[in-house]
Amino acid sequence: MNTDNSLAAKHQRAKKMMLWFGMISMSMTFAGLTSAYVVSSSRTDWIQQIELPTAFTISTLLMLLSSATFFLSFKSLKQQNKTRSLGLLGATFALALLFIYFQFQGFQAIIDQGYYFTGAQSSITTSFLYVLVLLHLLHLVAGICSVSWVFYNTWKNKFKPENTLGFELALTFWHFLDFLWLYLFLFVSFYR
Repeated sequence: MNTDNSLAAKHQRAKKMMLWFGMISMSMTFAGLTSAYVVSSSRTDWIQQIELPTAFTISTLLMLLSSATFFLSFKSLKQQNKTRSLGLLGATFALALLFIYFQFQGFQAIIDQGYYFTGAQSSITTSFLYVLVLLHLLHLVAGICSVSWVFYNTWKNKFKPENTLGFELALTFWHFLDFLWLYLFLFVSFYR
């Protein structure tokens, strides 16, 4: 029995489990926030007619596209096509930045409608939207850091087709962020 392989396999499983525990705890946070959103929506001061700006739809499409480019980058790495993998990682990074840009465009469009997120003119409804979206953006910053880390390590040839754990973990986290945003977008769009 090769103890080095056994130990390496245990370390890989431990890292994957740590990521899953982190994602589960983030899911619980957002489940709690959306539950509070549902409970608060019965308040008399709840604003029913806020329509999400088109910028949020565009950012959703960009986020889904970034998930595809990240996945294709991983497939390219497995096929030992470093140039294509790096190009797709660069596209993932650019799409993430565009996502953030359109998120702030969406915030501005809501403000332009006369709804404010903080201050005396804010409402409980807009404050919830603000917290949900900004908390997701905070997690997205962690995702962008992981994409940058994967890009650097791919560029430095640290990943091999048989050793892609760091890439896989970042990819799993990125897909989770996409799923989380899609959930939030659909929840806020369709819950009345």
